[in-house]
Amino acid sequence: MRAARRDPSWKGPSPPVFVPQLVVCLKDYRRETFFKDLFAGLTVGVIALPLAMAFAIASGLPPERGLYTAIVAGFLISALGGSRVQIGGPTGAFVVIVAGINLQYGYSGLVYCTLLAGGLLIALGLFRMGALIKFIPFPVVTGFTTGIAVVIFSTQIRDLFGLRMEEVPAEFIEKWAAYLSHLGTTNPSALGVGIGTIALIVVLRRCRPRWPGMLIAMAAATVITWALGLEIETIGSRFGDLPRTLPRPGLPRISLAELRELVSPAFTVGLLAAIESLLSATVADGMVGGPRHKSNMELVAQGVANIGSVIFGGIPATGAISRTATSIRSGARTPVAGMVHAVTLLLLLLLFAPLAKLIPLAALAGILVLVSYNMSELHHFVGLLKAPRSDVMVLLSTFGLTVLVDLTVAVQVGVVLAALLFIRRMSEVTNVGMITREFRENGDDAADPNSIWLRDVPPGVEVFEIEGPFFFGAADKFKETMRLIETAPRVIILRMRAAPAIDATGLHVLKEFHHQCRNDGIELVLSGVHAQPLHAMTNDGLLKGIGEENIFGNIDDALNRAREVLGLPPVERPVPFVPTVRREKEQAQ
Repeated sequence: MRAARRDPSWKGPSPPVFVPQLVVCLKDYRRETFFKDLFAGLTVGVIALPLAMAFAIASGLPPERGLYTAIVAGFLISALGGSRVQIGGPTGAFVVIVAGINLQYGYSGLVYCTLLAGGLLIALGLFRMGALIKFIPFPVVTGFTTGIAVVIFSTQIRDLFGLRMEEVPAEFIEKWAAYLSHLGTTNPSALGVGIGTIALIVVLRRCRPRWPGMLIAMAAATVITWALGLEIETIGSRFGDLPRTLPRPGLPRISLAELRELVSPAFTVGLLAAIESLLSATVADGMVGGPRHKSNMELVAQGVANIGSVIFGGIPATGAISRTATSIRSGARTPVAGMVHAVTLLLLLLLFAPLAKLIPLAALAGILVLVSYNMSELHHFVGLLKAPRSDVMVLLSTFGLTVLVDLTVAVQVGVVLAALLFIRRMSEVTNVGMITREFRENGDDAADPNSIWLRDVPPGVEVFEIEGPFFFGAADKFKETMRLIETAPRVIILRMRAAPAIDATGLHVLKEFHHQCRNDGIELVLSGVHAQPLHAMTNDGLLKGIGEENIFGNIDDALNRAREVLGLPPVERPVPFVPTVRREKEQAQ
């Protein structure tokens, strides 16, 4: 395995975990690097303008709240984060959950939900849980990502078709039933603008991929709508004029009872922010090369950014994969590009806010239709349908719950299902076998110099072997194997050379088994104990109970201990002797 490359801009020892990448990069920051970051920041800032407003509107909030988020959270994520090129702001992943929280608890509830999520993110980072977040199974992530894409698409039908509907039902099935019943009210102008926006973005992506296609399409739709006097709902007709400055920092009031109800959705917001930000940072690492991002510092920055966002009237934020990739392709090399992106959005808000009221909602709906298609990752979803049935169950359960029930429930159930699946698979990879004298001639591992089949096992001795981590998933299998003993032997040797780790449940089961052996007058001897299980047994007191004289690093010493208990003479080690695991005294050093 290759060693990770160090950041050449960091002088001296490896940078501490909680030093932002901005500090590291500025130690050797050059003029040419600044101009690359400046161009990239300006480019991605222009691209982020329509997305920020579209995500806010799709969440049931005024468009300016998306801009506040992209400005405040985007700046803080880049300034404090553990990734060199991460671009932060509102994303499609949050649309569904933010819309649900806002509908049920109002914006004040969303604010405190985001504050709790921010605190959770900071805690995850400070307790160095960043690496664990990456272990969320792929079927879970794909299930709720594709589900979110479907839900986002379904929320844009009214504006895309210009349907005359006062309210849109929140539930998925009822929503589509309402769309079908109002299909006769379709506004051809709105539908034409929406489809034209989608088509222009697709063409520009293929012919001019470096151009800000979404902004150009939105501007073209706005000019056409204004010039032709089309009767289409716009940002101004629904929300009024956009503010030209950031709001004053502040927090709304909320009761303690309401705060308790927000814990569950806050967990979902925090988990989604952690997953998407670290996924985006990982993608960025692969695009720019060099040292990897610092996941724990990134989580702390995401927490601070979410808190700062809602203090200034924003919504939840995370790392944005598409905008991060665009920034990198535009030349970004340090967090300065992300900070320039935030400043660019602030200047656009100050200078062009009055013009935003002319933007047709059908154009923003077209943009979000493309966003939902891109984030759906249909090729991953279809590919996973060919995976083992247990993974398909997790995928479809998470997807179905996201679409039909609630994203909060989907994430929690998906994680629980994945954990149960992990337990099952851990129990499958861990094998507990009994080796008896009458089956010695059937052994198929004679090539192993430490095979029990090459040893003389005295009568009155049974040898068991654990293969795989001795975790809670394997506890029942161990108990079932122990029940196979019909006549109690004088000595039981438990080989653990293939058990690199043990957890609390494994320790408990082993302690119970030792207690049973003592009651039955059986001497328990352990062979091939690795460092982690030995350390765990020492801390638990099990080592003292079994006795150091009954724990050995190899099977030959364990068999001689059994002969000593039986009153038989020892047998010389085979020549050449191949040790399995170092002796316990060597492991402890």
